[in-house]
Amino acid sequence: MFKAILIDKQDERQRVALTTLDESQLPDGDVTVRVECSTLNYKDALAITGKGPVVRQFPMVPGIDLAGTVEQSSHDDYAPGDAVLLNGWGVGEQHWGGLAGRARLEGRWLIPHPEAFTPRQSMAIGTAGYTAMLSVMALERQGVTPEHGEVLVTGASGGVGSYAIALLARLGYMVVASTGRLEEAEYLEGLGAREVIDRRELSEPGRPMARERWAGVIDSVGSHTLANALAATRYGGTVAACGLAQGMDLPASVAPFILRGVTLAGVDSVMRPREDRLEAWRRLGELLVPEQLDAITRTIGLEDAIGEADALLAGRIRGRLVVDVTR
Repeated sequence: MFKAILIDKQDERQRVALTTLDESQLPDGDVTVRVECSTLNYKDALAITGKGPVVRQFPMVPGIDLAGTVEQSSHDDYAPGDAVLLNGWGVGEQHWGGLAGRARLEGRWLIPHPEAFTPRQSMAIGTAGYTAMLSVMALERQGVTPEHGEVLVTGASGGVGSYAIALLARLGYMVVASTGRLEEAEYLEGLGAREVIDRRELSEPGRPMARERWAGVIDSVGSHTLANALAATRYGGTVAACGLAQGMDLPASVAPFILRGVTLAGVDSVMRPREDRLEAWRRLGELLVPEQLDAITRTIGLEDAIGEADALLAGRIRGRLVVDVTR
């Protein structure tokens, strides 16, 4: 028996509760994992609150991230006792996820747990930090270097934004952080931001082209913010788009692409090939230090995750929430 957050639907109304399940109720899979830690991500909060069409089938255990230890396995790559990590693959949406004491999964979704981190640390990073690393790698692939100038990070106080700032600063980039919570300026500067700007400078409808400023952008917001970031990106610059906190629309012009040669690089973390996942986590192990993880992270219990979901969607959560599923 183990505890889990379970989302169900009755009479078209979604219900969510902390409950006790038996291993026999777990879905199919070739690896059973004893979960040590999970996280509360934006997508998890949408699933728990029902404010987004995240859950594809009911009942569902949310949690797109998990770190734990293999208990049973018929997969060639894993044996009981192996430490493993999972990000994405539709877990918490189409397949029961990590906000539970046990998870049964497809072995191909897992990677060995990075030796550089404890389970709590890897979940402090989670999909947010992993996505931020993929976004940095997207800028690097397009040739954006620290010598090219300022890099904008939108949604800076959130998980992806926090890690993007920390990673870029560690690599020597000059980072400008855009946030709707200017009271967090000291926190963002502590992560490495050289300047903090009000998100209102970017979140309203703007011009098709603006003064060139950004050599690169990591955007987790979308909508007008992404459009304005594109409009102010310098000739040959790159914008890595990895989120839609403001909206999934893009009210932009083709002008930045055809007049300045700007690249819009989409960053997906859910279905990423194994090689990319391993490389991203290797880089994270090289670039992040425990002190940064502590500054970005707060640990909560499994039951607390339900109550924190609304706060996360409202933008009241700074950094990352690690969920200790044993609490």
